[in-house]
Amino acid sequence: MATRSLPWWRGAVIYQVYPRSFADSNADGIGDLPGITRHLDHIASLGIDAVWLSPFFTSPMADFGYDVSDYRNVDPVFGTLAQFDVLIAQAHALGLKIIIDQVYSHSSNQHAWFQESRADRTNARADWYVWSDAKADGSPPNNWQSVFGGPAWTWDARRGQYYLHNFLSEQPQLNQHNPAVQDATLEIARFWLDRGVDGFRIDAINFAMHDPALTDNPPATDTGRRTRPFDYQQHRHNQSQPEIPLLLERVRAVIDSYDGDRFTVAEVAGPSPEAEMHAFTSGEKRLSSAYGFNFLYAPALTPALVRDALAEWPDAPGIGWPSWAFENHDAPRALSRWAAPEHHNAFAQMKMALLLCLRGNIFLYQGEELGLTQVEIAFEDLRDPEAIANWPLTLSRDGVRTPMPWRADAPHAGFSVARPWLPLGPDHAALAVDRQERDPLSLLHVTRRLIALRHANPALMTGSLTILEASDAILAFERATPEQRLLCVFNLSADVMDWNPATPRSWRTIDGVGQVDGWRLGGFAAVIAEWAG
Repeated sequence: MATRSLPWWRGAVIYQVYPRSFADSNADGIGDLPGITRHLDHIASLGIDAVWLSPFFTSPMADFGYDVSDYRNVDPVFGTLAQFDVLIAQAHALGLKIIIDQVYSHSSNQHAWFQESRADRTNARADWYVWSDAKADGSPPNNWQSVFGGPAWTWDARRGQYYLHNFLSEQPQLNQHNPAVQDATLEIARFWLDRGVDGFRIDAINFAMHDPALTDNPPATDTGRRTRPFDYQQHRHNQSQPEIPLLLERVRAVIDSYDGDRFTVAEVAGPSPEAEMHAFTSGEKRLSSAYGFNFLYAPALTPALVRDALAEWPDAPGIGWPSWAFENHDAPRALSRWAAPEHHNAFAQMKMALLLCLRGNIFLYQGEELGLTQVEIAFEDLRDPEAIANWPLTLSRDGVRTPMPWRADAPHAGFSVARPWLPLGPDHAALAVDRQERDPLSLLHVTRRLIALRHANPALMTGSLTILEASDAILAFERATPEQRLLCVFNLSADVMDWNPATPRSWRTIDGVGQVDGWRLGGFAAVIAEWAG
């Protein structure tokens, strides 16, 4: 691996684990922390730098862990704090960093803070959440809508007021304008940093603050597809407030008080999130990186899409460092969105090569290294509250959260000896880890090779990126440091394409996927070459 003087996370490859679906150790059909620990060797074998664990905290699971009722404990379905300590020790022994989710915008309605806050209007935590009186006619305070459907306000008879929730009614909005709430949030961060975590992915951070005046949101002006009341508004006042970066500066100050380079990445959703992403990562006092949705819901992978996403993150003073993902626990599997079934194998390899050549941090979602596809979940098997509420117009997140296949011939593909909480994909056993381990041409082996290539080449880790072409089919860019120049060319079509650099003989091919003959690229092929002069 190339020696780097920069922080370990700059250019890192981070593997996301969704704990419920990774590996079950106690035969209840739900993945858990000991199951993750048993399979850390698989993650380490990929050459990964860090593991991001989706929520495992105590929760009634209305939104499967993103409704936290105890930020400082492990939900019994996942294990214990002692088992988390074992996991982090084993990960560190394998050279893996551990990143965990932090949910600062809302809690569960079962959290002790909310239980006290709702009791009356004079208690010590009365203003730890966002409360407001009804209008004169008894209706909610304003027109804000929940992401998951319906008004963003729920009436509470004990307080005789409405409380705000940008997501489920079981996820009341924390009042991060209150310094005491911020202090409590920072204590949560310290708790996990003291246990040895190497950083945080901060969930829905652009929802962390609201307009205290509770101004109505204006109607949306776009004419795109709308499946929820939330889609009918511009979200100017229930999110994206200018005080959020100041909260992040407090988070960063806590993190910087610990030894070593800790990593922080903001999740920022929305139709035009770049301004917020830059604000959250600018300078040296805010977050390390921001995690956007450029690719996560895109219906097609095109050269123009990649070009436009990268253009938002120039290598310039004051501009933060990006993070990229093609898949995660909230978005449909990329192969099912971007490629016809007959092209899945070739496309998956090209897609992996492209992702690992991008400038920024790279997130791989569990099973992406196997080429897993989106699973169609029958209505009676759905667990995703958003999909159930908006059936059948909202694509279920359950289809990307199905269990990881470990052994092709084992019951439930080795995920559990019991019936899993979600069904496995019908084609997933054939893609299991053990089967791909035996095939040197499998996507699993290609992924390992490409991650090693990234780590071995400083230009891929931290170099600049210059787009050379982004036509209908061809994406070509150069990655460069003062010591190295690399040329990365991708054919995003199923047709054979010719592409020639200005001085073809000056480039030496160092890797590629698919059918490559010089600078003739077969369908969904890629070539990576180094300047030989």
